[in-house]
Parts: sequence; structure tokens; C-alpha cells
Amino acid sequence: MQVIDHEPASWFLVQHGPSLLLDVNCSHSFVSYSFLLQLNEAEAALYAEQGRDYLHELAHAIHHSAPGVAASRSPYKARNVDREFGIQVLAAIQAHRAAQGA
Repeated sequence: MQVIDHEPASWFLVQHGPSLLLDVNCSHSFVSYSFLLQLNEAEAALYAEQGRDYLHELAHAIHHSAPGVAASRSPYKARNVDREFGIQVLAAIQAHRAAQGA
């Protein structure tokens, strides 16, 4: 796994083989959490076409849908892949930050 792009305080894009994982920083009032989503084929195609602009839009949509809130009806909620990839993504982000000197 490797971080291939990021927007400070907003999201990290991580490549895992052919898959792309988007780790979004969500914050609602005094509650903050990370939400990890694997891009589907349509999202990956839009990212290939539009680049970072699309990731900004997707991260914004995820954040405002509040997928980490218990009563949320977010369309992204069921797509959380933190259990499968969370530890590996965190390690990739930490390695990226260390390489950047942050």
C-alpha cells in the first residue's frame, strides 16, 4: 500500500494493488473520525478523468453524509472497508508522513 495523493486535513488516496482507497477525515461538531472507502469502478473512472477535483467532491459528499453517525442514512455507510484495510492504510499514511518530514 502506498499513499499516492492527499489533501491536508481532508483525505488520503492510497493505492492497494489495482484498488484505490480513500481515507476521508470527517468532523461533525465535536466528533471527528476517519472513514475509509474503496473506490468502485465508476468512481475510479471519474478520478482518472477529473483527478483531484473529483476526489474533493467525493470526500465532501462522504463528509456531509455523516457515514460514521449511528443514525446516518449515508449511501457510503455500508462501503466502509476499515476492518479489511484500516491498519494497513494507517501504516501507509504514517510512512508517507515520515517521508514528508511531517
